[in-house]
Amino acid sequence: MHTPDSHALIVHRGPGVPFARFQGTTRSAGTFLADVERVAARLPAAGEVFNACQNRYWFAVVFAACALRARMCVLPAASTAENIAHLRHDYPHLHFVSERDGDSFGLPAVRLGIEDLAPEGAACWPPSQLPSAQKVVRLFTSGSTGRQQGHDKHWGELAQATLAGLAGLGLDETPGFAALGTVPPQHMYGLESTVLRPMLGGGVLTDACPFYPADVAAALASLPAPRVLVSTPFHLRTLLDSDVALPELALVTSATAPLSPALAARLEAYCKAPLLEIYGSTETGQLATRRSASAEQWTCLAGISLQAGGTERAMAAGGHLRHAQLLGDRVALIDARHFRLLGRTADLVNVAGKRSSLDYLTQQLLAIPGVEDGVFFLPEENDVDAVVRVAALVVAPGLTRAKLLAQLRCRIDPVFLPRPLKFVTALPRNVISKLPLDRLRAALVEEAVND
Repeated sequence: MHTPDSHALIVHRGPGVPFARFQGTTRSAGTFLADVERVAARLPAAGEVFNACQNRYWFAVVFAACALRARMCVLPAASTAENIAHLRHDYPHLHFVSERDGDSFGLPAVRLGIEDLAPEGAACWPPSQLPSAQKVVRLFTSGSTGRQQGHDKHWGELAQATLAGLAGLGLDETPGFAALGTVPPQHMYGLESTVLRPMLGGGVLTDACPFYPADVAAALASLPAPRVLVSTPFHLRTLLDSDVALPELALVTSATAPLSPALAARLEAYCKAPLLEIYGSTETGQLATRRSASAEQWTCLAGISLQAGGTERAMAAGGHLRHAQLLGDRVALIDARHFRLLGRTADLVNVAGKRSSLDYLTQQLLAIPGVEDGVFFLPEENDVDAVVRVAALVVAPGLTRAKLLAQLRCRIDPVFLPRPLKFVTALPRNVISKLPLDRLRAALVEEAVND
């Protein structure tokens, strides 16, 4: 596939075209570029930038300003003391940039305020062209073990992936769509779907990041049609259970964990819109989509192809990928562009000679009426000769332990019944609703102490 030497920063058709909803007002494409120019002038002359902006519009302005000044954005998996200490060590000239007061973790800080934005009506045009080979961001894996691992992203690969994703979602000919995310922009899914997709699809970026169902509905209602909701299985299930009325939606997307066909069908009926899942990772970016209510198989984005990489493994190549990459999941290849997802490679468990997967066990738990949230996991690292046990945390305020275990016995082999099984008020999800293993194990110990 031909790779252009450069891509525009944004693709909106003129300076007056709406670009973003920011604090209840509309910022045009030209005003956004004026904001970018002003903020770029405040960035350090050298070194990397920790883009800590919480408001999505401010984040996009700083992201674009860094790209314009060839300053690489650094986005840690989480702003923990340990992660920041690693960043300070690895990037001695790192600067902290935020629109909020608060801890800058000892880093030299640039604090942004409304005075750093262009006055209403100001505009810069046309958009700058950025070299495809320019590194613009380093994202870190939000995995559950070991030190966070950085992954550099070039502007060309981000742009190509975004354009392919727009086509895969049917948004490539829908300029002006307004994207609302329940996920933050500091992680791959949020960056691609709520920042880059509007920038490179001619859409409207929204600064809100609502969590509660009523807030999601209100934020959507404040946007012009066509509306796109960018979310996760956890947020969507919470929205569904609330039964809050939603305005007309053109599309709902989900990522970070697989949806069951039954739940996807319920969500489509509730949202009155197609729901498309996105498959990808921090390492690869978005790779494939599926309409989960009606299809089990995934379809690769344009240019991406798969080939066998071992038993239940596959290599992805082409498209925006700079080199072939081994997928982190077990898959069943149908052909070079279609596959079924079998689970994570680290997801398989063998207990008493019987084999299952943690994802399958979790799906069976979540299917039990009365279970609001839950997860199976390994409570400890096991030696080769150790007896393997699985544990589970569950949010099910209306169920007793006996009733829940009875329901599980009807669904899974008894050898996989969780030992221990802990009832909790909420699972320890991170900002993109994932469940890091260290958090699960810590919650298991905490709940055991408090039982």
